[in-house]
Amino acid sequence: MSLKPPKEMEGVLLVDKPPGLTSHDVVYRLRRKLSMQRIGHAGTLDPMATGLLVMLIGKATRISQYLISLDKGYLAEATLGVTTNSQDADGEVMETRPVPPLTEAQVRAAMAGYLGDQYQTPPMFSAIKIGGVPLYKKAREGEEVPREPRFIRVTAFELLSFTPPTLTFRLDCTKGTYVRTIAADLGEKLGCGAHLSALRRTASGKFTLAQCTPLDEIEALPLPEIEKRLIPVHAAAPSVAL
Repeated sequence: MSLKPPKEMEGVLLVDKPPGLTSHDVVYRLRRKLSMQRIGHAGTLDPMATGLLVMLIGKATRISQYLISLDKGYLAEATLGVTTNSQDADGEVMETRPVPPLTEAQVRAAMAGYLGDQYQTPPMFSAIKIGGVPLYKKAREGEEVPREPRFIRVTAFELLSFTPPTLTFRLDCTKGTYVRTIAADLGEKLGCGAHLSALRRTASGKFTLAQCTPLDEIEALPLPEIEKRLIPVHAAAPSVAL
């Protein structure tokens, strides 16, 4: 009698990504924990960012494109007066400028201009490939290349606090939106430049941060407990036929 191989896990796992890891780092650690290769994610987070990372386990990788296309929600912090080459805190400081005596009303008025449909030029420090080479590799070599603007939609851009030189905000947007580019552009609009100093993804479609489990906790769980946390494919993407 031949023994059947153990059934491979299948479903969507919602992970709270810690800072300092790439999205692929999370994939690698889950592959090691679950002893399986068929694991992916539905939308990257930059290393400095934290929060909701939608992980696809086993056959759930088939619904990747559907889940990547979902709208996203973020909580973020921007620091005014300091620009970096990557538009976030991981980059090199390019310029320091004084922050004008801004009021909350002035900041809110500037933010209101970002609501709605628009085109956004991706930053050089991004994983977008041109000629098969990621832009960030060209950027590290000091090369600047033309980038095609991309359509995005911002449905919410709300100021939560303003204590110069930092401001915190909530942003709801379509996939592919670079929050750090919005922060940098807002800084220019306010006359002093800015960079994104913190970012936390709070939502992706109907998935929320409240449903997530921190990565280190997942790694400490026995496999049956991890399996209990998997969202079935039919529940994660009911309109997608596999």
